[in-house]
Amino acid sequence: MKASEFRDLSVEELEVKAIELAEALFNLKFQHATGQLDNTAQLKRTRVDIARVKTVLGERRRANED
Repeated sequence: MKASEFRDLSVEELEVKAIELAEALFNLKFQHATGQLDNTAQLKRTRVDIARVKTVLGERRRANED
């Protein structure tokens, strides 16, 4: 997903999305370790999405502090 798509979500939805992505990353790492993962690019894409979600959450938190 793009950062703009994450910005359309609420804080609660972003937190749920972060948890879902963390679980997905765990599963991808497990598949990779067992040799079952065909598309290793999914690992990077998931890590980048997690970073995007955390960035948007940080922006929202900083905006609420002001």
